[in-house]
Amino acid sequence: MKSDSKVVLVTGASSGIGEATVRLLAERGHRLVMGARRADRLSALADEVRSAGGEVEFTPLDVTDLGSMQSFVDLALEKYGRVDVIVNNAGVMPLSPLEALKVEEWNQMIDVNLRGVLHGIATALPVMKRQRSGQIINVSSTAGHRVWPSSAVYSATKHAVVALSEGLRQENPDIRVTILSPGATQSELAKTITHAETAEFVDRFREVAIPAEAIACAISFAIEQPADVDVSEMIVRPTASSN
Repeated sequence: MKSDSKVVLVTGASSGIGEATVRLLAERGHRLVMGARRADRLSALADEVRSAGGEVEFTPLDVTDLGSMQSFVDLALEKYGRVDVIVNNAGVMPLSPLEALKVEEWNQMIDVNLRGVLHGIATALPVMKRQRSGQIINVSSTAGHRVWPSSAVYSATKHAVVALSEGLRQENPDIRVTILSPGATQSELAKTITHAETAEFVDRFREVAIPAEAIACAISFAIEQPADVDVSEMIVRPTASSN
């Protein structure tokens, strides 16, 4: 364990950006607590990390449930006694035109992408205030900076994450707050799209997608800055992306 090892909590850790972040930060000597709904994947990932010499704990997590998120944070406190960083990464992206009226999918995006981030803040922030230190990294998206046809609700949730994060930063000068906005990234996000025409468009859009490890590197960079340096916002997108 490095002398500057931090206790880092990662939501949505069973695949994509979350999984890549767990792997990289464990390699860099940080202590990880990971959560996601798919406990079997978390267990397999934990075995791999531990066999490589990393330190990790995990628990099933539903970010839309405040009690589940509280148990996630409590696990970190029980095992490591503190929470240095939480990466609010869990997200869904069932894009569709508004006229398709996929209201249940709208609600799912609001619950996971926005309410899930709020639950992460609600449970981690009191711990960090007691510690008088900590960092909250909220994963937004390039869709949090603009809107495309079919992305209205998804973009709304990600714009909200940007606004929420900036408010959090201004209110808490003792806590570092980072907004990370990935562009097209290799992950399972697009698999949640049920609108056929939109799915075809997104497949073409994602042809230039960068690996999830690129986003993990950005997260590592933000975490490992000196305590008086806050990387407030990063946009990480494919070089070939026009959006």
